[in-house]
Amino acid sequence: MKFVDEAFITVQSGKGGNGCIGFRREKYIPRGGPDGGDGGDGGDIILVATTQKNTLYEFRHRRHIKAENGGDGKGSLKHGRNGKNLIIHLPVGTVVAHAETNEIICDLTEPNQEYVIATGGKGGLGNKHFATSTNQAPRFAQKGKEGETLAIKLELKLIADVGIIGLPNAGKSTLLKMLTAAQPKVADYPFTTLYPYVGVVYPEHAQPFSIADLPGLIEDAHKGAGLGIQFLKHIERTRILLHLIDISAIDPLDPLNSYELIVHELDAYNPALLQKQQLIVLNKLDILDAESNASVFIDHMKTTQVISISALTGIGIDELKTKLSGLVNEST
Repeated sequence: MKFVDEAFITVQSGKGGNGCIGFRREKYIPRGGPDGGDGGDGGDIILVATTQKNTLYEFRHRRHIKAENGGDGKGSLKHGRNGKNLIIHLPVGTVVAHAETNEIICDLTEPNQEYVIATGGKGGLGNKHFATSTNQAPRFAQKGKEGETLAIKLELKLIADVGIIGLPNAGKSTLLKMLTAAQPKVADYPFTTLYPYVGVVYPEHAQPFSIADLPGLIEDAHKGAGLGIQFLKHIERTRILLHLIDISAIDPLDPLNSYELIVHELDAYNPALLQKQQLIVLNKLDILDAESNASVFIDHMKTTQVISISALTGIGIDELKTKLSGLVNEST
């Protein structure tokens, strides 16, 4: 199924049923009292977060969602049937906002989290409720209240322990395949990954953790260039950033250029992203002159948070798993 991370829909809860105007018709009781039953309540619309979905694709064609109306009341004080609640299952990580104002209504970050987005209309009261000492046979009843209608925006921001970021062709998809059972597309041209993939890493002596391969960034991504905001919003949900850099693309005269470009894009989009714990990983250690390029980069970074690997051959992968596992445990 195609990955879709944004959708606009209209939800409408059910209308309440009308109260009934009824009178008793019993033998030997020529003037029976009012016995009109109440209308049933309209159904609610409830959002529920689930791990069984990872896309909003179904809402590209399902634009209007309506719950069941309540049934009308009947004579003999029979209550109208309540409308069934309608449950909408959304992927964990879905942010729900008003379509026009973008004001956030709820953020579904936990499995099975529920939110009543539209409450059904109350059923109307039957004429039995309006009998008084001066009006013992009221010929009116209450109409059911209308349900709520709301236009909302659904935005999926994937949740993962680790997010792999970097320029196109840094080897993110290859690394994800090496670390997990995920099968992202791998090719030697930019923007192979057009939407995020999430996999699970199972370290040998530690708890498993999730890792996401996020589409490649380019300069001015925060302005919408390339995959732009479609990519950047998913970074907000990750706890640790794995910054993957292609060793072959390191310029000895300006070794930090690709790293600084990505950092600038993160800062321009949301400065808070730079506060996340980050691990720099130099990829393609199997190529010619890789070690010399890596040495130049590390000298300029002046940090120990740099690991060199080959996602293609597996060099350094065990060390990387151990390092990531430790960082994930520290962040919990």
